[in-house]
Amino acid sequence: MIRPFINVTIPVYNEGRTLAENIGKIAGFLQSNVALPYEIVIANNASADKTLEVARRLESECPVVRVLHLKEKGRGGAVKAAWNESTADILSYMDIDLSTELSAFPALIESLTGGGFDLATGSRLLKGSKTNRGFKREFISRSYNLLVKAMFRTRFSDAQCGFKAITKRAATELLPLVEDNGWFMDSELLVIAENLGYRIFDLPVRWVDDPDSRVRFWSTAIEDIKGLIRVRRKFARGMYGNDEVPNDERNDRRNDE
Repeated sequence: MIRPFINVTIPVYNEGRTLAENIGKIAGFLQSNVALPYEIVIANNASADKTLEVARRLESECPVVRVLHLKEKGRGGAVKAAWNESTADILSYMDIDLSTELSAFPALIESLTGGGFDLATGSRLLKGSKTNRGFKREFISRSYNLLVKAMFRTRFSDAQCGFKAITKRAATELLPLVEDNGWFMDSELLVIAENLGYRIFDLPVRWVDDPDSRVRFWSTAIEDIKGLIRVRRKFARGMYGNDEVPNDERNDRRNDE
């Protein structure tokens, strides 16, 4: 296999029923829309169903598919493990439910390869984005993102969208600072990155709620708030090394959109 330029990580937990179909959709899209060499890494984190069996079959059938099997559960840990072991120049991940429309993926990657950005993230809250989800999930998401902005004065709009990409250089520098191995990993990565002056591209996406989502909204929200408090304390104690970047310098390096 040619060394991949782009890594596409798909963290999965008990997705044996839909894994083959959705990996097929991802592989088909990449083949038609991405010219650079790429790999698809199925990061299986402690699935108890037939996910690993299906993933191994897909690996044997498709040259660009690799399987990473982890014994511990956690989406964040699965993404970090896949990114750390990958030799690709651009690292990305998306959720297997494909809630985010794949048509946004090329723009996500182009912002890093030609736009001068270090990290790119899909947003369901920017002007131009389109979402389809219930009131409860919409309310929790918007409230959480307002809290993130209030605590850290961040400018990215959506901390939790499962659709992100990062340069290998930035990942090598930032991932050792990210402690969480669960759902908070996304927020922690973005908050640390922006406050340390990394440039973040905010991309509006089309997003449809997955009715079979594994997310437990209220318990996840509580854990996320605990994570925000932990990160804020660490910044206050100067525990991120380069966290004394002046505000005006940080602003120069952020996405101005």
